[in-house]
Amino acid sequence: MDNDRTSRPAKRFRPRRSGWNSGKNLGVVIALVATAAACGSSTVKSSTAKTSTSTTSVGASTGDLTAGFKQTSWGANVTVTYANGSLRYVSDGLPNHTRDAEYALPNAGGRAIPTAATATAGKDPTKAQSYDYTISLTPEKASATTPASLGVIGVMISGAALFNPYEGDGTTVATQSNFSVKNSQGQDVWFLDHCNGHPNPMGAYHYHALPSCVTSKVDTTNGPSHIIGIAFDGYPIYGDRDLSGKKLTESDLDSCNGITSATPEFPEGVYHYVLLDVAGPASSIRCFSGTVDSSLTSMKAGMGGMPPGGGQPPN
Repeated sequence: MDNDRTSRPAKRFRPRRSGWNSGKNLGVVIALVATAAACGSSTVKSSTAKTSTSTTSVGASTGDLTAGFKQTSWGANVTVTYANGSLRYVSDGLPNHTRDAEYALPNAGGRAIPTAATATAGKDPTKAQSYDYTISLTPEKASATTPASLGVIGVMISGAALFNPYEGDGTTVATQSNFSVKNSQGQDVWFLDHCNGHPNPMGAYHYHALPSCVTSKVDTTNGPSHIIGIAFDGYPIYGDRDLSGKKLTESDLDSCNGITSATPEFPEGVYHYVLLDVAGPASSIRCFSGTVDSSLTSMKAGMGGMPPGGGQPPN
């Protein structure tokens, strides 16, 4: 390893910087992983989740979740329409919060999944995308969970897409393997930025964990989390606070990072996914608890990623 490159210690998070462009609302964008190979979507396989530790609320919301999603603070660069029990999400893919000016990018011809020894500091390659998803708002629990494939697995109110916790090999956890390299000015440049996101070399920006840039605009410091996105199976995505403002941990969630409990938008309770700011696989959605429309997973080739055939995250 070169002396001017430093690995990021495990379970050590870089300081979070504030960051939304002034005068702009939250946006929702979809993004992809470290390189073309790292962003490849994969064939979805069935698996059985561990026993859920989630809290079930009596009278939890089932059926059409439209009313709850209509309370969501969608970004100005996102167009959301509702019809026939579905949500149509259209975005330019550019998150409306600040990004880092530079990212740790793989060296030309280097590893698909860079490390401090195989990466260099480069200008932010994020580019506008054309995202258009229609997602059912009448989600149904499946008889068995489905591993969250590589590539886009949900969309966020910030404009960017959500990925599962892994890089393209299906085993490297993005938050656990975050690292920095030095740029020409001797400054640290990170693989994952202050929002737990990054662009792939094709320019598609995405998150691998809880983005504080997003939650800071819809949540109060000690209050509950609000909707920050929707997964491809139709269930809402939240930050890591319950209705009383208590911080949730992996032990509170099922194997897909889900829980059934009351939320501001669904006071009677709803099944939802929770993103965590942790250096581990519980940082993002690891599997889908609901059924997923195959038309969504097959669209990843047009979402800044590779056609189906990439690696599969471990069960």
